[in-house]
Amino acid sequence: TIPAPLLDRMEVIRLAGYTKKDKLHIARRYLVPRQREEHGLSTEQFSISDKALEAIIDGYTREAGVRNLERQIGAVARKIARKVSEGETPSNVSLRNLESILGPRLFYSEVAERTGQPGVVCGLAWTQAGGDILFIEASKMPGASRLTLTGQLGDVMKESAMAALSWVRAHAEQFGIEPDFYEKTEIHLHVPAGAVPKDGPSAGVSMATAIASLLTNRKVKPNVAMTGEITLRGKVLPIGGVKEKVVAAKSAGIDTVILPRRNQPQVEEVPKDLTEGMTFIFADTIEDVLNAALE
Repeated sequence: TIPAPLLDRMEVIRLAGYTKKDKLHIARRYLVPRQREEHGLSTEQFSISDKALEAIIDGYTREAGVRNLERQIGAVARKIARKVSEGETPSNVSLRNLESILGPRLFYSEVAERTGQPGVVCGLAWTQAGGDILFIEASKMPGASRLTLTGQLGDVMKESAMAALSWVRAHAEQFGIEPDFYEKTEIHLHVPAGAVPKDGPSAGVSMATAIASLLTNRKVKPNVAMTGEITLRGKVLPIGGVKEKVVAAKSAGIDTVILPRRNQPQVEEVPKDLTEGMTFIFADTIEDVLNAALE
């Protein structure tokens, strides 16, 4: 880590992660030829279809760059090289035979499965590996005025959860929720992948939506993801990492993204091929988010 006084004197250049299209282009032009050369294979012996490369990008890697992508391509090349050394004639690597070479895929899109019940919301987060989807799960049980938070959350994220609960309590009657629900109810908010530390304010709208969905018994639309900071007055504040979050949503098959109104200029800067087929809803308040997200 760089000491804060020294960092203050530096100009920090932040680079956005590669898109799927970028990774495919890099793999086709540079990574596959390099692995082919390193393993002593010819073009006839080792070639990968674009569909197979896309499957490796989506199903075997989660990163902003291409380091693990090259490792997976290298693993494929080693399998082919072994076949060649044993006198076999390897077939081209395609979507049909990829899994027999690399094994079962490591990553799946869980959006439709995870958001099928009230209290579950798909949020968007920025990580060191690029954008990612982040599930927020809310549950209730008999109890008295207690909020439990799990999932290795940082202080800022815990404060966002408390602000979300306070806003829902203050506006309970507006959404048909008993005003005194908290006196006889214990609420548990959990963010899966508990081994991974999480922090930041951008999950505020997701947490408020999860609590409102749970208490109104209304599901969140399965094709919707959201991000944004909230205030106790119900305002939705802008966040960072918009491009990375849009890429994560598109990769997960989400076609509707709810963002703070003040992030609209950043969305307009995202390449058109990434936003094609997607709908963006810009929210000023938590009410805007709930009206767009709940069924």
